[in-house]
Amino acid sequence: MLRIHFTGKDLGGVRMAAGPDPLWETILSFHRIRDRRGPLAYGEWRRETRTRLNGETSLLSALVPQRGYFPDFLTPAQGRLGFDAGLEAGLEALRATPHERIRAELALLVMGNERGRDPGGRLASLADGGSDRVGRLVEALRVYHRAAVEPYWPHIRARAEADRALRGRALLDGGADELLSTLPPMLRWRSPVLEADYPVHRELRLDGRGLLLQPSFFCRSTPVVHRDPALPPVLVYPVTHSDAPAVTERGGPTLGRLVGHTRSAVLRAIEHGSTTSELARRTGVSLASASQHACVLREAGLVVTLRHGNAVLHTLTPLGAALLRGGRPSEGLYARNGPVTS
Repeated sequence: MLRIHFTGKDLGGVRMAAGPDPLWETILSFHRIRDRRGPLAYGEWRRETRTRLNGETSLLSALVPQRGYFPDFLTPAQGRLGFDAGLEAGLEALRATPHERIRAELALLVMGNERGRDPGGRLASLADGGSDRVGRLVEALRVYHRAAVEPYWPHIRARAEADRALRGRALLDGGADELLSTLPPMLRWRSPVLEADYPVHRELRLDGRGLLLQPSFFCRSTPVVHRDPALPPVLVYPVTHSDAPAVTERGGPTLGRLVGHTRSAVLRAIEHGSTTSELARRTGVSLASASQHACVLREAGLVVTLRHGNAVLHTLTPLGAALLRGGRPSEGLYARNGPVTS
């Protein structure tokens, strides 16, 4: 059981991450690549990524076991700057991690392994090897990220931004209490404590530091927090999945259906998030027509739809946002170079 204790000051310090965190997605995706659960959400991604992975992953396997603790230094706060800046800033922060901290967290990892084993001595080598070994880890993470996360980043970002829009509405409607009450079902808000099923018993006291809520595409079943309670508090939790990630391609056969002034008006009305009722009101069409237009836009990869109680909330994907800007691409690696394919 995980129990996160809030004070009144902490409720005022609850905030949403600006977007998905590249290093959290990288580490959590490494959990997903090795299991067979979540076939609808991850099956196709898993098959594609496994064919793309031709590098050595034994060091990552030693650092990120299939279950349980992995070192906090793998997901530094600097990774939250976004896709490009976040990945490189996070990797540089990892590279600069004090050696004493690396040794201490690796010792915890070895203790948590079955019978305290370190297969191949990789953890001991990293703990004793200094900057050269850490540099190899940084490069291993970068190579794995390029194969497993980078090609799917627009889809990952769209899911995280849709979740952010949903939580933001809850915050505006009812404050932090409402926001915490609308988190995924594995999280239960019983003021002043947020509870969740967890592999081990943890009591996290925020003590006025607030809490960063970090939606994650590759988080599954249970949320994740840092083991070290002294680190800035962050709660990583799963986004809602409705389809599998795909290598994003520009255009596509369904985009040919996107014609006419009404549908363009519907797309523009969704720019900052909109329920179907709001969509109908803003564009002057019937509720059924608004729902049908949103469905076509969703099939075209321009809109993400999430259910919130009795309503649904539509938000733009990066491709939909780019279309509104007259085809000018959104920021990030995907925008500059196009999608990365195998």
